[in-house]
Amino acid sequence: MSSSEVAVLVPNALGVRRRRRLPSILVVISLAWLALVMVLAVIGPELAPHDPDDQDILVGVTQPGPDHLLGTDSLGRDIFSRVLAGTRSPVVGALCVALLAMVLSTSSGLVAGYMGGRTETWIMRSVDLALALPGLLVLIVVVGAFKGGLVLAVIVLAVLTAPPDIRVIRSVTLEERPRAYVEAARVMGLPPWKIMVSHVFPNILPIVVVNVCLNFTVGLVALAALSFLGLGVGPGAADWGRMLFENRELMIANAWAALAPALMIMLTSAAANLAGDWAYERFEAKGTAR
Repeated sequence: MSSSEVAVLVPNALGVRRRRRLPSILVVISLAWLALVMVLAVIGPELAPHDPDDQDILVGVTQPGPDHLLGTDSLGRDIFSRVLAGTRSPVVGALCVALLAMVLSTSSGLVAGYMGGRTETWIMRSVDLALALPGLLVLIVVVGAFKGGLVLAVIVLAVLTAPPDIRVIRSVTLEERPRAYVEAARVMGLPPWKIMVSHVFPNILPIVVVNVCLNFTVGLVALAALSFLGLGVGPGAADWGRMLFENRELMIANAWAALAPALMIMLTSAAANLAGDWAYERFEAKGTAR
């Protein structure tokens, strides 16, 4: 191959590589949507054009119009304002579920995969026991027995979400344990916790990121389901799941009263999954520093 042909192929190859690194338009939209949702979770109530809890029984159910962009519910409350204000509890709750499950699964999986022996046996048998339980039923029973509440639901859901991830983290840790960089760290006399945190963890980070995104989706849907069943936030609270329950019979009078929160749940869950897949591909493309 001549030097001129090489000069043409090298820039083309670099151009293809750059294009592959750029996120697709769908990923960009997903990231933008997640950023918007996170902003609404923080300042959503301040952006609401009406008080989300303000009732006007004389107005009752109305279709979307200039004064109420998505109409009102049976109590005359503005749906658009309640959708904005209702972002906080499901999104913050789902984020807490994902982060708490990440801490539990990553720490337990790392210890089980790296330490081995009896420690691994005890952790994995506990995981097997947790996986044998009907998670959704346990969640409903425990939260219902203590009369509901978002905080309790988040804690129980995180504990129930962690066991499958512990298996995954243990599996990838077992793959990393015999590698040369781990042996070199042992020879240097580094303590096990230092090796796990500073050396093994960065190399399993892509899996951890994907787990966080998936657990965020699971937490969002599960918390919405609990609120729909009356076990999450309290009655009358601005929450997507609670709005679905309260407005499920308004599909004819004002369909947006139920469709708007349902779409928010669906779009946010899909965006989190797409963002997780993209983040995993980015980590894998960069490779891990062994």
